[in-house]
Amino acid sequence: MMLGRFREALGDAQQSVRLDDSFVRGHLREGKCHLSLGNAMAACRSFQRALELDHKNAQAQQEFKNANAVMEYEKIAETDFEKRDFRKVVFCMDRALEFAPACHRFKILKAECLAMLGRYPEAQSVASDILRMDSTNADALYVRGLCLYYEDCIEKAVQFFVQALRMAPDHEKACIACRNAKALKAKKEDGNKAFKEGNYKLAYELYTEALGIDPNNIKTNAKLYCNRGTVNSKLRKLDDAIEDCTNAVKLDDTYIKAYLRRAQCYMDTEQYEEAVRDYEKVYQTEKTKEHKQLLKNAQLELKKSKRKDYYKILGVDKNASEDEIKKAYRKRALMHHPDRHSGASAEVQKEEEKKFKEVGEAFTILSDPKKKTRYDSGQDLDEEGMNMGDFDPNNIFKAFFGGPGGFSFEGRWACCCWEFPDHRPTHSLPLRQLFGSQRGHERGRLNSHLAWHLSTRLLLRMKTGRHPLPWDL
Repeated sequence: MMLGRFREALGDAQQSVRLDDSFVRGHLREGKCHLSLGNAMAACRSFQRALELDHKNAQAQQEFKNANAVMEYEKIAETDFEKRDFRKVVFCMDRALEFAPACHRFKILKAECLAMLGRYPEAQSVASDILRMDSTNADALYVRGLCLYYEDCIEKAVQFFVQALRMAPDHEKACIACRNAKALKAKKEDGNKAFKEGNYKLAYELYTEALGIDPNNIKTNAKLYCNRGTVNSKLRKLDDAIEDCTNAVKLDDTYIKAYLRRAQCYMDTEQYEEAVRDYEKVYQTEKTKEHKQLLKNAQLELKKSKRKDYYKILGVDKNASEDEIKKAYRKRALMHHPDRHSGASAEVQKEEEKKFKEVGEAFTILSDPKKKTRYDSGQDLDEEGMNMGDFDPNNIFKAFFGGPGGFSFEGRWACCCWEFPDHRPTHSLPLRQLFGSQRGHERGRLNSHLAWHLSTRLLLRMKTGRHPLPWDL
């Protein structure tokens, strides 16, 4: 017993009580050996026999209590293992091993739970200690394979599972783990192949199937979620990609690739604060020039996003051409001009006036190449001396719609203005007077100069109503 050779000691103790069944110390030694080897029930029988011979024996009384405590720990651990409360199982096994230090069964259960908790070095250490004493122990071989399997070293894991099955062909856990490892490896490789070939739909299906094989394999599943997130980003399903990457970092919060993929998806969906947070996490972990630049870019986009989005105000893409910007301004300016909403409530008028001003601001910036460049680069426009607080959108509107044959809003009437090169209006008539009323009044004769400058096409559209103007004739 002092040499830790409890099985040999047990044989000696059993032989001693066979020679003399009334030998109390022999029964105590036998019970102690049973308890050290983890057979608490047999230990209880030996200690009970010792107490029958000497009911006042303090050692027998204490050892009997210890044996019952081990049985209770074993019972709790069994229940908690089924509940997947692995931390509690480890706690129970640690307490039990204080009384049963030579019990391989308790050590294996503890090592298996440590592996389930991701504490692979500790689990490997326990299994290795057992294998040093018994290299054919199938349970220890299974635990070694399990640790490798959960560390995403699937090929090496399969070798240990196969070796365990050679020692114990009916080892159910090793059989299931070996089958799962092979299936997971095959699905993952097939998914990678489909992705490289550009078959994203098939890759998505294969990664999804792989994720259903073993929910306990945290590291491999984290990679599968990240891979599927990459597929979703290729399919432009950015919200799904973000969700997959989030699942990946939940499983493995050190997985840099998942953070980078999610950050890029956040950038693509203009969720810049979230992108900055992910890039900061990455840069804190790996301080590379590339990660620093990615963080800097995200911070710049975040800064830009806090300003007015002039592209969004005009409803154009960031790569819009000069003509597209002009067309967008024309449409939005007419849509939000205060005169169009003169009959609306004061609240609506105020809102439309605000939008009209924003449209003018947007056009002022985006139509000027220099200002547009500064705006796109995230620089402060105030540095250029622009004071948007004193900005008058009507000036932009008149400049845009003015000139020969142009239109402008004058009060509550839409007027047609003929302007000489010095831009001084010389003739302004209400449109109703120019084109006549709907009540049959005699139509006013158009000044020949005005008629020449007004587009025939515009006149036809205005009179036929095929494309009504946005203001009230």
